[in-house]
Amino acid sequence: MEKGCFVKDMSPAAEVQGLFAVAQAAQAQSRNGPYWRSTLSDASGSVEAKIWHPLSAEFHDISVGSLVWAEGRTALFREQMQLTLERMQILSEAEAARVDHAWLMPASPFDLDTMMGQLLSLCREEFRHKPWRKLVLAVLEDAQLQAAFRVCPAAKGVHHAYVGGLLEHTLGVFTLCRRIADQYTQLDRQALLAGALFHDLGKIREFSGGLANDYTDEGRLLGHIMLGVEMLTPFLARSGLEDELQRHLRHLILSHHGELQFGAVRPPHTAEALALHYADNLDAKMAQCRTLFEQLGNGSTWTPYQATLGRHMHRAMPTPQGPTPRERKKAVKEECLSLLKV
Repeated sequence: MEKGCFVKDMSPAAEVQGLFAVAQAAQAQSRNGPYWRSTLSDASGSVEAKIWHPLSAEFHDISVGSLVWAEGRTALFREQMQLTLERMQILSEAEAARVDHAWLMPASPFDLDTMMGQLLSLCREEFRHKPWRKLVLAVLEDAQLQAAFRVCPAAKGVHHAYVGGLLEHTLGVFTLCRRIADQYTQLDRQALLAGALFHDLGKIREFSGGLANDYTDEGRLLGHIMLGVEMLTPFLARSGLEDELQRHLRHLILSHHGELQFGAVRPPHTAEALALHYADNLDAKMAQCRTLFEQLGNGSTWTPYQATLGRHMHRAMPTPQGPTPRERKKAVKEECLSLLKV
């Protein structure tokens, strides 16, 4: 079976047909009868799809994670792409087994093994206090945890919501925190970096991953912040880390969302907790911008309104890249040599 159209290639007022995974599906009622409100996704993104009556009556159940062949027409609704389906076929288990899932599962643009290697190498370089080092390597080198950490998404839909997203986001926040610690040397560098490394660890249990990535029961009931602290508890007990440093690490995790209304259990009360919150927020926002700009068509410079950012985002003209100092020096040297030859 061919893939057909990818979400990223959809344009308004166009006929579309292709293979997609069902990310969300719910029945609703309109004046003309019941309809399905769904989200279809593939490796390039997701799109809202409506199945209106009478076609909607053909489907008694649409399971999240099922694969479908969908045909319909696109339109802009409140500045967002929307697909009205005119035909949809749910694939059988046998048909779905023959589909290349690389078409359907978005993944980090960066190589997972390379990122994991970079993170491990940085941890071995940075953590010099033996209890910190013992704790960090015990967690990262745990085979089961590492396998899950390597492929887990960092979110359901806002930022880094793809295979390897948690690893990519953690490496990004860790790298930012290294630079912050270089600038502000009064910070406890190793405590800050431990917080960067573990701040989202609980997302391994918060999200199911896979084609139907969704919140798990414990993810909905407890959230990744509490789950992360719970997951670290047995490793902390064996680490030999001083009680005050253990308490600081827990605070870093519990406060990294910054404000209570945004999910923090406590607001940041240490300089390291503040630094971690801003690094986490910056990496998430920059990942959102990257994804939004990648989805812009040729010639477009403004994104649709983004509720999570509270604004439209503008892709500004990049500054032309001039020669580097080394290149300028080389050009001057070559010009002088050419004059000598004359």
